[in-house]
Amino acid sequence: MDQPTVGILHPGSMGAAIAACAATNAAAVVWCSAGRSAASTERAKQFGLTSVATLAELLDRSDIVISLCPPTAAEDLANDVAGHRFDGVYLEANAINPERTTRIAGLLEPAATVVDGGVVGSPPVRGKTPVLYLSGPVAATERIEALFAGTAVQTKVLGAEIGKASALKLSYATFQKASRVLVALAVGMAREHGVDQELIGVASRRTDSYLSEPQYVAKTAARAWRWGPELEEAADALAAAGLPPEMLRAAATTLARWHDVKDASELTLADALNRLAQP
Repeated sequence: MDQPTVGILHPGSMGAAIAACAATNAAAVVWCSAGRSAASTERAKQFGLTSVATLAELLDRSDIVISLCPPTAAEDLANDVAGHRFDGVYLEANAINPERTTRIAGLLEPAATVVDGGVVGSPPVRGKTPVLYLSGPVAATERIEALFAGTAVQTKVLGAEIGKASALKLSYATFQKASRVLVALAVGMAREHGVDQELIGVASRRTDSYLSEPQYVAKTAARAWRWGPELEEAADALAAAGLPPEMLRAAATTLARWHDVKDASELTLADALNRLAQP
C-alpha cells in the first residue's frame, strides 16, 4: 500500500507526538495553522509537521485524519470536517464517551470511514510507549495499525464496533484521573490538621498507592483543564450504563478550581493545595 498523507487536527502535546510517530510510515503529516497559537506552531515545528493554510487544504491532501483535541471540541471539529465531505479514514481519538463517538461517526459517514481510538499512556517521547486502542471497520483499523507499525505508539484492535475504544479509554480514566483528585483532597485535609507527612508515610508502606506520590498533585492541577471535561465525559458514560455518575462530576468540579493554572510547569504541591482550598 502506498504511504498515506496524514492530517492531524489541533496538535497538542499528545497529538503532535502521535503525529510525529505516524510520519515514520506516512508520505507527509500536515496540520492547519490558521487560528492556532504560537505554542501550537512551535510544537508542530518541533515535531516536523508540515503546515497548510486551511482546513480544506488539509482534508484535500489527507488520506487519514487524526482528531486529538480537548473533549469539548470533538463534535464541532467533526462537524467542520463533515462540511468538507472528507472521504478518507477519520481516527476519532479523543477522550469522549461512546455515545458521542457514535454521533461523530454518523456525522462523517458514509463519506468517511470512522475508526474509534483511545490513547492510554503518556505522549510517545523520551522512551514513553502509549497504547492506541482501536475499534471499527477491519480495513480501516488495519490502515491505522500499519501507520504506527515500528513506532513508539503501540496499537491494539478491540473489534469492529465503534465505541469500544472510547469505552476502554474512559473506563481507565475513571479510575486513574479520579484517583489523582482523591489524593489532592486527602493530602489537603491531612495538611489542614498537620498530619500530611504522617498520611504520606502510611501510604508509602503501600507501594501501589497514589497517596505515596503527593508530588503528582501539582501535575494534576496543571492538567485540570483537560481532565475535568474528560471526567464529565466519563460521568455521562456511567449514567448511560445506569451507574451513578456523581463522584466523577464532583471530581470534575474539584478540577475546575485549577483551571487558571493551565499547563503551569512551575506549580508546587503547596501552590496547588492552596488553590484547591479557595472557592
